[in-house]
Amino acid sequence: MTPSAPSPLDSASLTLATAAARAAAARKAEDVVVYDLHVVSSFCDAFVVCHGTNRRQVSAIAQGVIDELRTHNVRPIGVEGLDAGRWVLIDFGDIVVHVFDEPMRGFYDLDGLWGDAPRLAIDLEAPPKPAAPAV
Repeated sequence: MTPSAPSPLDSASLTLATAAARAAAARKAEDVVVYDLHVVSSFCDAFVVCHGTNRRQVSAIAQGVIDELRTHNVRPIGVEGLDAGRWVLIDFGDIVVHVFDEPMRGFYDLDGLWGDAPRLAIDLEAPPKPAAPAV
């Protein structure tokens, strides 16, 4: 029997992961990567991993992600590390966002740990927002 290809990431998770990645990129996050974990993990569908160059930027990136997903009516289940700004973990349920400072990203090496998971090709440039309808 030939193994079947894994099913694609569901559209809601892909939309949220894309929004989170774009929000991080808008705050100048570096090396933004989205891992499709839904086939290799049971606890979430996707990881968004990125880093900033200093603690203040890490916190700003994380807050930007939280603010952007709030526009999608999604609030985090939990946020850890926002005040310290070394590694901020934002749990949105189906997706988890990790914002590191550069040394912490290398130390914890989530990219190596989850390297077998497919990377999603995300266009980090947000499409233009449609104009609000005239009232």
